[in-house]
Amino acid sequence: MNVLSEKNAAIATEDSFIPSDTAGINLHLRRKRLARVETFSAEQTLLLMHGATFSSGSLFEAPVGGASFMDQLALSGFDVYAVDIRGYGSSTWPPEAAETADPSTYPVRIETAIRDLGAAIDHILEHRRLDQLNLVAMSWGGSVAGAYTGKNNDKIKRLALIAPVWLRQSAGRIDAGGRLPPYREVDLLKYQDIWRAAAPENQREALIPPGWFDVWAETTLAVGPRGADPKTLRAPSGAVQDIREYWASNRPYYDPAEIRVPVLLVHAEWDVDVTFDTARDLFSRLTATPYRRWIEIGQGTHMVILERNRWQAINSIIEFLREDPAAEGDG
Repeated sequence: MNVLSEKNAAIATEDSFIPSDTAGINLHLRRKRLARVETFSAEQTLLLMHGATFSSGSLFEAPVGGASFMDQLALSGFDVYAVDIRGYGSSTWPPEAAETADPSTYPVRIETAIRDLGAAIDHILEHRRLDQLNLVAMSWGGSVAGAYTGKNNDKIKRLALIAPVWLRQSAGRIDAGGRLPPYREVDLLKYQDIWRAAAPENQREALIPPGWFDVWAETTLAVGPRGADPKTLRAPSGAVQDIREYWASNRPYYDPAEIRVPVLLVHAEWDVDVTFDTARDLFSRLTATPYRRWIEIGQGTHMVILERNRWQAINSIIEFLREDPAAEGDG
């Protein structure tokens, strides 16, 4: 048996669909854990939340380098869940509007995402008979997780944010400008160039090891939902409207000072979607946490968890989640 097969044999995978707070809308929830372990503490339990364009299956389940992010967390002894909110991955698509003049009606705004995230958290806590769990979120999902935690500190043990969206000067690369369609179509073949373009020109080739992009793209398309073209992915436009209405308009949707749990902020130096100054401003506002930490990773972009230096992000998160709870607040 090869190493990858041994890893897969050691991990138990469970897929389920849980109800949202909206009739007919179900959310896909994946669980991974060591096959020989069934009981986990709150410190060992975590939920992953995706960003604005790509689902949890795309970001956290692509086996680049031989093991996905979820695999590595499970092999480290965690009970790992990943949710796709409505409109992403295998979760139910919300009803589409052929024409929408009111931006508030764009599918899957942050308010809806917070409710779906909350549904997943409540489901896990109830079924695992826990009072708390850890929350790890990326990009726009970091905004969703930050807003949720600020109002539900009692349910979150620790919060790890990977390049979380915060106040910015423009809507950024995710926004093509003009009137938004209800759904966007992302061409994955073109996205590779967009991804690499964030790095200095002489570093772009080495940013993503050979074969990794193809593995990620294949995983992403398999998860779906696909667009009209077989090489495109469909994503709701609500998150883009969130950026326009809140983050690019200097209107914080939530107050980071309401977060009262330990926070880890992971950021990479070539991230042009969440800049260094954006990350610093958010970090400075986390004034009520028992402790907070900022990890800056060199030679990485917004997609650092799928790049050659991904191990730095993954190891930092594992170390943060493994810290002795008795030591919290001592320093």
